Amino acid sequence: MKTPYEILGVTEQATDSEIKQAYLQKVKQYPPDHHHEIFQQIHGAYETIQTLANREKYALFNYPEADFNALLDQAFSLPESIMMNADLFDKLLRAGIEDQTFLIALPSMAKIS
Repeated sequence: MKTPYEILGVTEQATDSEIKQAYLQKVKQYPPDHHHEIFQQIHGAYETIQTLANREKYALFNYPEADFNALLDQAFSLPESIMMNADLFDKLLRAGIEDQTFLIALPSMAKIS
């Protein structure tokens, strides 16, 4: 799923005027009467990041999607079974999506012999 920044083709550091200019260019490229669905995406992206306040709300409440299939593949690709203690389990539960706790914790887990 594309972010509003990717849809409009701007960086996260773009100013209000840069975002508006990118929006207007995209609307010219994809007018609503010919490209209704694409226009809806463009308009939604613009509404989401139109102002600094909107961009701050977006940054606070939109998290990157986790690739759970990749995490499961990595977990099941371990050569040996592992045992997890309560402290490590708690750390993993509190880890953020981009947190390195998961990767750091794996080698420290005790292996079952």
